[in-house]
Amino acid sequence: EDYYTRIYLANHPPSAISWIGALTAFLTVNVTLISGPLYDRGWFHRLMIAGSLLQSLSLFALSFTKPGQFYLAFMVQGVLAGFGMGLTYAPSIAVVSQHFSRRRTLLMSLVTSGVPLGSMIHPIMLNHLLNGTVGFANGVRASAGFVSVLLLIACLFMRTRELPIPTASYTAVARKCSREVLFILMTVGSLLFQTGFFFPVFYLQLDSAKHGIDINFSFYSLVIMNAACFIGRCTAGIIATYTGVLNLTIASAVACSVLIISMIALSDVASVVALGLAYGYFSGVYIALLVPMVTVLTPDLSELGARMGIFFAFRSLSAIELIFSGGPISGALLGSQYKWWIPSLFSGVSSSHRSCTCADHVLKFASSSSPSLEV
Repeated sequence: EDYYTRIYLANHPPSAISWIGALTAFLTVNVTLISGPLYDRGWFHRLMIAGSLLQSLSLFALSFTKPGQFYLAFMVQGVLAGFGMGLTYAPSIAVVSQHFSRRRTLLMSLVTSGVPLGSMIHPIMLNHLLNGTVGFANGVRASAGFVSVLLLIACLFMRTRELPIPTASYTAVARKCSREVLFILMTVGSLLFQTGFFFPVFYLQLDSAKHGIDINFSFYSLVIMNAACFIGRCTAGIIATYTGVLNLTIASAVACSVLIISMIALSDVASVVALGLAYGYFSGVYIALLVPMVTVLTPDLSELGARMGIFFAFRSLSAIELIFSGGPISGALLGSQYKWWIPSLFSGVSSSHRSCTCADHVLKFASSSSPSLEV
């Protein structure tokens, strides 16, 4: 976002540039509506191979874009990469449930910690390549090669156990989910929370740079956030053992909403570090518990892929996540004058009010029905 806004796509407003990341995030979760049922039917390796090829192709194709070519970058990085990540996202996490029955939440959260770990290493590499003598084209190609090698390793080493082919059709699973009140409430709550969740991820670096903080340190603000996110994802499973998955998910969502509003007070290095550490940690806890939450609410693991597809697809129902995921709307509210308090307040208040209202209904229903939500 920062590199595109300041240098490579400087002739386009932040609200337009943010559509690239927003579409990638939208497709990553929405394509699980396709990859989930296919995973249940034993297509794990085919999904991983196809998704990995699309991700590698998108990065190599991105290296051929020229400065100012917004629509080409949008199609390659937003559409192609989004589809690739959507094909691999759900299966790569769901496969853990085939190998472990005890401490499943802990192990799934550890698997998801690979994302922020890569987000610490990869941006540092890209920063030195893009802003050094290598340049954008060769820098992105080096990134594409690095990612391709890691995806190849994943495809070669990931294994599945033979599970019974689901006897119920996808529509039957969907009807079953529509009768489970707790599943519906958690899906709706997660959808509403997404309205501002990605705002700090998209704009923390640009926010710190526009407040006069050193450009090099502004870049490392995202590294700080991802380091804290890594710790949050690693510890989420441990804490959930004592608090329960449901309680910890709601607590982390509320904490994230408060921290988004607190971006209004960002002004110096200390505030950037504090905000990056706090938001990174609680957002890591929240993300790490999403898939375990779906797993806990799935009595028959042969339906896990389909349920994950339904859950993630409805989180972005009617393109709500694409429109509100901290990108286009926040970029428009930010404007050319960079009035940071407006998108910060909008993102934080919209997320906190809607998610807390839904969380209240979830807790009331959970206490009355007493479902087992600890794993």
